[in-house]
Amino acid sequence: MFNKPFGLVAVVILFFTFAAADAQQKRSASDWPTATAASVGLDQKAIDALDADIKSGKYGNVDSLTIIRHGKLVFDRSYPHDYAKVYEKEMKTPDPLNAGDPSGPYDYYNSWWHPYYRRGGEIHTLQSVSKTITSIVMGVARLKGDFPDIDTPVLNFFDTSKIQNIDDRKRKMTIRHLLTMSAGFDWNENLPYQDPKNTGTQMEMSNDWVDYTINRPMAHDPGTVFQYNSGASEILSHIFRVAVGMDVEEYAAKNLFAPLDITNYYWKRAPGGLPDTEGGVYLNPRDLAKLWYLYLKNGVWNSKQIVSPEWVKDSVTPHMDAGQRGSGIGYGLKWWIFPYGKDNSKFVWAGSGFGGQLPFAFPEYDMVTVITSWNINQTGPRMTRAEAMNRILAMVSDPAK
Repeated sequence: MFNKPFGLVAVVILFFTFAAADAQQKRSASDWPTATAASVGLDQKAIDALDADIKSGKYGNVDSLTIIRHGKLVFDRSYPHDYAKVYEKEMKTPDPLNAGDPSGPYDYYNSWWHPYYRRGGEIHTLQSVSKTITSIVMGVARLKGDFPDIDTPVLNFFDTSKIQNIDDRKRKMTIRHLLTMSAGFDWNENLPYQDPKNTGTQMEMSNDWVDYTINRPMAHDPGTVFQYNSGASEILSHIFRVAVGMDVEEYAAKNLFAPLDITNYYWKRAPGGLPDTEGGVYLNPRDLAKLWYLYLKNGVWNSKQIVSPEWVKDSVTPHMDAGQRGSGIGYGLKWWIFPYGKDNSKFVWAGSGFGGQLPFAFPEYDMVTVITSWNINQTGPRMTRAEAMNRILAMVSDPAK
């Protein structure tokens, strides 16, 4: 469990403070009401400065910036790039980002698939933000009684006669461990994805991602070590289908996307046919913001409880220490929790996706922001998570407004 002086009590207090705040404003489900920056306590000059820096290329290939405060859309802009030209050289040079699926949905240089679905469309690849969205879908299913307790052992959903490297550690692995990146597999996803030794890259080049992952040997007792693992997230796709009798995309379409009027989406499939729950979702930024705002409002959308308050709280509570010693970065149920402010006493609830997909919820300020990008080379300018947070926080001119 997360055992550093992270300020867990502050997180919980903050959560319930906003849960008790005034009820969520009614809105058209398909659109956000708009507001000027000044009317919601934001600094238009700071927004304009970031907009100008993005346009100038300071942060590489940033595709969009969306800002919402108090449920109102303040800023929403896209920045076009000709990705067929941007990655023309890479398209012609085999490496692990295009070798496994030439011209298909796992060729990350192919502008038909990345970063926009069908080149130039509105919906943008979210990459590992899909992990967080999968957790949200699981929360919906838990509220409806369709999904089992997350402390259920993972091997309950497999024919163990076909699983390799079973030991006591693998028997103890639960759904919760998959959600908190503490499953204990022998796995190294800390290398660049262009490196063929990256275990996540090896998984994506295999014919069956679930088999590849579940058959890996164990390296740690589950729940003891944070180790980023995309394969663990894909195992959730298998578990969901077995437990619910419906795949996670179909369930999300009916029970999460429909209530939020999210109709324009795409969800890639892994080679074995399961929805890609480690990186396959495409949404437009305004719809992605709905999911983060849903959590700011304690799981309620237009007066309807979509996700339980308990699941929301558990999701954004740091269960694992996910950063370098003393950084204060935590990891919940597929949610990143980034500290900021004096003594790191405030926290951002975030997703993070390959190439620069950065949705943030700032519960202190009732604010959601979304940045999408496609900076997938190992070199060149990019919008880091820390820089994005600093630029967004600089926009708050009146925290109380």
